[in-house]
Formats: sequence, structure tokens, C-alpha cells
Amino acid sequence: MAAVHASNDITQLLVQADSIKTTDNPGFVRLLDGLEGRTTEMSEAQKWRLRFLEGWQADYSGREDKAKSLLEAVVKQAPDNELRTRATAALINVLGVQHHYEEAFEYLDRALENLPPVADQGARFPILGEASQLLSEVGQYDLAAGYAKQIIADYPKGNIGCIGHMLQLHAEIRGGQKRIAGELFQKGIKRCLDVGDKLAADTIRRDIAVLDLQQDRTDDALAILQATNDEVKGLNYQALTAEYNVLLAQAYWKKGNVALAQKYAMATVDVASRSNLTEPLIKAYQLLYQVEQQYGNLREALAYHEKYVAADKEHLDDIREKALSYQIVKQQVETKKIELNELNKQNQILQLQQALNGKAVVTSRLYITLLLTVLASIAFWLYRLKRSQLRFMRLARRDGLTGIFNRQHFVEEAEQTLRYAAKSLRGACLVLIDLDHFKDINDTHGHVVGDTALKRAVSVCQQHLHSCDVFGRIGGEEFGILLPESTLIQALERAEKIRLALQATTNDTQDHVALTASFGIASTAHYGYDLRRLLLAADSALYRAKRDGRNRVVISMDEHTPRAPTYTGNGKLADKHPYANSSE
Repeated sequence: MAAVHASNDITQLLVQADSIKTTDNPGFVRLLDGLEGRTTEMSEAQKWRLRFLEGWQADYSGREDKAKSLLEAVVKQAPDNELRTRATAALINVLGVQHHYEEAFEYLDRALENLPPVADQGARFPILGEASQLLSEVGQYDLAAGYAKQIIADYPKGNIGCIGHMLQLHAEIRGGQKRIAGELFQKGIKRCLDVGDKLAADTIRRDIAVLDLQQDRTDDALAILQATNDEVKGLNYQALTAEYNVLLAQAYWKKGNVALAQKYAMATVDVASRSNLTEPLIKAYQLLYQVEQQYGNLREALAYHEKYVAADKEHLDDIREKALSYQIVKQQVETKKIELNELNKQNQILQLQQALNGKAVVTSRLYITLLLTVLASIAFWLYRLKRSQLRFMRLARRDGLTGIFNRQHFVEEAEQTLRYAAKSLRGACLVLIDLDHFKDINDTHGHVVGDTALKRAVSVCQQHLHSCDVFGRIGGEEFGILLPESTLIQALERAEKIRLALQATTNDTQDHVALTASFGIASTAHYGYDLRRLLLAADSALYRAKRDGRNRVVISMDEHTPRAPTYTGNGKLADKHPYANSSE
């Protein structure tokens, strides 16, 4: 009787621990510590459940290697199918954090395929939740929102319904829906607070703050972040802590409070670097670069800019790897379906051949011809799938809106061109272009007109480029052009022609939207062949152009270098020019 009582007591403790793991994580950890000392009293099923909870906590606290080991054992060896399903969901999350995306998508595909017969909500919900999160990360926002809505439909009340609302709102915001009604956010927060899930409620508040900052409601964002930040720290969830810190840093920067912006950016770096959280780390490095630049600390600014470039490159590589993994697994699934159909058809053909073995030779040849036709069809479809995969890899190098190089590929091509220029001792110039008042165009005329303006700017630039120039979209409304075998005077003349051409397009369009741009130029003659130094110098010149009134060209030169002659716009060279200045 004592053994039975102990077993029942352990079962109740396991159920209790499972129910509070997100709402009271410190209490959950205390229960786990107590249960780990009683493994000799446990049945095999109870031991597997304890191992699953230990793996879940290891994932929650950022110990991914331990979590992966524990959860893989549960997935492969636990006798309970529903427990294996829950462990699969947790393992998918761990694999995503460790950047093992192809393996994560393979687990997810198998789990979704095996999900229909699973009735337990504790097993079904985690798979649907992981599907929503993972698909949102690869840009499949409609699919992600669809799985979140399925969670809400299956479990409209309680903690699971709360998380469903959180995932749906997050997918819709990431997918570009900027006009989500405020009452939907408040409804989601209330639903989560009613069931005691502070983590989900604060995650929704994070998305509200992101939307507020995007729409210049800085005071509203600050009010939410300040009121909730202490609670988020108490949750001890590193990813959310880092995101709150960087949002506070961005909000204070917009308000002009440089000291607090720097403080929270440094706090972001501390948390994000320890937990390998690249997105908040990129934003923090970029903001610290701007802070040091404003203070005039160019050495520190350069150091942060280098860290920003490195982290941004790593993040872009990660996004590309994640998207490619999704496409690869998706195509593998389609290929397997085709191969299965092929095997079924081959079996049918073999059965027919056996049944018609005694028929005439002519009839046999007809079936053989049919078999060859089917095999040729399969080969054709496999060829189509391979071409689709290669096309996707090409598209990963291009900006989706304008068709020119994206930031990642621009950096790669520019660095390769600079290496060649350095070996051959030939000069080159980097031109950074930023469209003036572009936010006002979006706010006044809408994003459709804004997208048209970006395409118009790209078209104008391309009319003035040579075949050897490297042209790419750096981000938002900013573009970069690397001009190989170009002197500073030649770069200045070409930038001025582009500036005038952009300004002249205003009356040639139906929307009559004024379009001007500011230019910053840096030359290898003054800064060498390191792309990061050229970017920093050109960016400083661009900042000077913006500060001096926009719609102008500014060059950046070392303070020890005499001012170069500049283009006057009438085919002559002069020592002074209204659009050419030596930047600091």
C-alpha cells in the first residue's frame, strides 16, 4: 500500500509541475529538484515523464545541448505516444535555437503528419504552436497564422487559447498587418492574465511596443515597456528580456535620451551575446554605433559598426539557411510522394504484366511502353523540382522588391571587387544613397506609392551604371554603389548626374511625388580597400548631407588630404561646389 501511495503522490507532483512550468517557473524548478531525488520510487512511465520535464526546463533556461540529449531520448524510446509527441515539439524548438533548421523541419513535417489521431491537447497544442512559430520565422506568415487560429478553434479557453492569440497576433504583425485593432491586443493580454500566463501576456505587449515604434508612437511604446520591464526580468526568459532591453534602447534614442539608450543597448548586448540571440544583438550594435558617432568617438563607433556588420551578416546567413531548409524539406516531401506514387504504379504494372503473361507479345509491348512513359514523367517532375530549387537559391541573392542585389550579396560582391582592385592597385569609390523624406512618402501616399518610388530610384540609378559597377539595396530606402576603377572626381560627377536625374523624375510620374536623395562618397585613395572602413566613411558623409539640408552629394576624405576638385554640373571642374564637402 505504501508503494501505491508513493506512486500516486509522484503522479500528482508530475501533473502539478507540468501545469505551472510557464506560470510559476521557479516553483516548477523546485518541484523538479524534489522529484529527481525520488527516481527509485518511480515507475518507468513516471521516469520518462520526468525526463521530458527536465528537457523542457533545460530548453527554457537556454541549456540547449542538455535539452536536445534528454528530448531525443524521449522521442526515440518513451513508450507513451502522446509524451513522444510533446517531446518532439520541444525538440523542434531546441533544433531551431541551435540552427539545425533542416532537421527541425523534418521533425515538424513528421509530427504534423502523425497529429490527426492525437487527442490529448497537451500533445496536439505544442506541435501546432511550434509549426506557427517556425513558419513565421521563414516568412510563411499566412500558414503560421493559420496554425495559430487552429489552436484557438480547438482550445478557445484557458492557457492554450491565450498562446494561440499570442502566436496569431505575432504572425500577423510580422506579415505586415499594421492596422490590427487595439482591442484585439487587449483581449489577448486579458485572456493570458486570466490564466496566469505572464510570459505570453508580456510577449503580446512586446509586439504592441514594436508596432508603436514603427508608427512613431514612442511615448505609448515607452509606457508599455517601462510598466512591464521588471516583470519580464523576473520571468528569467532570456529571449524576451533581450527584446525588451533593445526596444527600450530604441525608444529612448527616439526621445533623445542618449544615456538611457546606451544603457539599455549595453544590457541587450550582455543578455543576447550569452544566449546567441542575433536579432536584438544586431539592433543593439547599430544603436551603440550611432551613439558613439554622435559623441564623436569614431574609434568606438568603428568597433561597434564592425560588430554590427558581422552580426548582421550572420543573421542574414541564418535567414537564408532557414528559408533554404524549409524549401529543401518541402521539396523532399513532394519528391517522396512522387516516388511512392511511382512505386505504386510500378507494382500495378508488374501485376498487370503477370496477369497478362500469356497474352500476345503486342499487348505486352504496350504495357512496357506505358511503364516507360510513367518513368519518363517521373524523371521530368524530378527535373522540374531541381530547377525550382536552383531558382530559389538565385532569388535568395536578390532584393524581393527592386530585383537588385540584397545587402548580403552586395557585401560579398563588393568585397570581392575590392580585393581585385587592391591586387591590381586600382582605385575604387563607394557611394551610399538615401532617399530624402521617404517615410513621409509612405505616410502620405501609402506603401504602394512608396514601393513605386523605390523602383523608380533603382531604375534611374541603373541608367547611369556601368556593367562592372556593384549595385545593391542596403536596407529600407538606402542603396550602395561600388564604382571600380573610379577616381573621386569621376564618382562625384556620376553621383551628381544620378542626383539630378532623380530630381527630374518628379514630373514624369502619375503620382507627382517629389523624389530626391542624399549621397555620401568614400574613396579607396583615402580609406584603403577595407569595405567596412569605406562604409563607415561614406555613411558619415551621408549623415553630413542629411544634416546640411539633403538633396546633395558629400565626399569623405581624411583630414590630412587636400580637398579634391569637384564637378560643377556644367562640364567644368571647380574648387568649390554646393554639393561636395569634405566630411568629418
